[in-house]
Amino acid sequence: MSHGTGNRSSDFKQLGRITHPRIERDESPVTPPDTPWDVVIVGAGAAGLFCAGIAGQRGLRVLLLDHSDKVAEKIRISGGGRANFSNRDLDLQAPHKHFISANPHFCRSALSRYTPADFVGLVTRHGIPFHEKHKGQLFCDRSADDLVQMLLREADAGGVQRWQPCKVIAVRCGADTLYTLDTDRGSVSTRSLVVATGGLSIPKIGATDWGHRLAKQFGLRLVDTRPGLVPLTFDGEGWAPYASLAGMALPVGISTGAGAARGAFVEDLLFTHRGLSGPAVLQISSYWKPGTPIQLDLAPGTDLPAALLHAKATSRRRVANELAALVPSRLADAWVQSDADWQRPVAEVSNKALQRLADRLARWELVPTGTEGYRKAEVTLGGVDTRDLSSRTLESKQPGLYFIGEVVDVTGWLGGYNFQWAWSSAHACAMALPAPQSNDRSSSSINRPT
Repeated sequence: MSHGTGNRSSDFKQLGRITHPRIERDESPVTPPDTPWDVVIVGAGAAGLFCAGIAGQRGLRVLLLDHSDKVAEKIRISGGGRANFSNRDLDLQAPHKHFISANPHFCRSALSRYTPADFVGLVTRHGIPFHEKHKGQLFCDRSADDLVQMLLREADAGGVQRWQPCKVIAVRCGADTLYTLDTDRGSVSTRSLVVATGGLSIPKIGATDWGHRLAKQFGLRLVDTRPGLVPLTFDGEGWAPYASLAGMALPVGISTGAGAARGAFVEDLLFTHRGLSGPAVLQISSYWKPGTPIQLDLAPGTDLPAALLHAKATSRRRVANELAALVPSRLADAWVQSDADWQRPVAEVSNKALQRLADRLARWELVPTGTEGYRKAEVTLGGVDTRDLSSRTLESKQPGLYFIGEVVDVTGWLGGYNFQWAWSSAHACAMALPAPQSNDRSSSSINRPT
């Protein structure tokens, strides 16, 4: 479904325009070098760049730092180069059900205050054409770079200063809660420091654990990190019978875990030389724990026992031929090799053997040996513990220190949910940043952890 750029819903909030309370900016042409910035944001990815634009348009003096000379590189490479930037199916009454966290309810406040409709409104006003794929996924029509350029224009509109590349060497905080950052371009100071970096996924584009290390430095707790939305791998000998299926895709039901920790999806699965991938596996990988099994239904929505018994009563073909009407023929051929009873004409196979075949196809249980790691992972699970952050402002228990985006222990499903968390958490933070010359945030409940 393609969307034009003319009509827009009246409930879309405008980023940094009339709807953002503006703080008057000091328009002096020269700022003394020792004057603190109103906010320094470390990380020029999706969350950091978006937060910078909003804060700047509110009238704050914003400095955005990143050790890379590129901005928002994860946006550029996402969605096959078209950026799956949000998801219309996010349930505003229960947004947390699309996210994984030690406290899944933590994300509700930010997601309910800056929604997919809000971000779509911004995209529309910038004239960026987009379309909706299945399950509410929103993609740019042309290129993910449209989105990056939009964020850069918003940052420019807010007068955001960008230092790139710029490495942060050390961070100190004085008794007056003034943060000093020593960088390879000199030292800067601020009363509000926003950390928008810390995801470990895709290290080739510059991902580091800097945000996690800074959180530890200031006594904040961390939830153990691991790769998320990542292909699963299996050992060579155990996977040998299925290695020949590499490249084959099919819709499956997939699940793992139990109780509140259970994950279950119906999505496409892809066989690879080393294991399993595709949307189904990426989704379930965020719920999978090492050493535990995953369960697969290779013919979801099909009554396999009934279909096989019908074939037995009406067909003289071999089991593999009948099975190929229910699953891909390559899978059918490989599947029957594991049991001699299935390598005969279906009319000659006992009902018990057909039931066994149906059960195994519908409840195939296997234990992955691992994942493809951060090299192939789309996100990082875990991160800064939400118990040490305000769900309303994203400020930590360390006054003036904020964490947004992937560095926080909030991980979304595949399909645009993680970018929406970046937008929502960045917006919540930017709107809560104190006005210039505000020296006493401790008396304001809005900036304290809840």
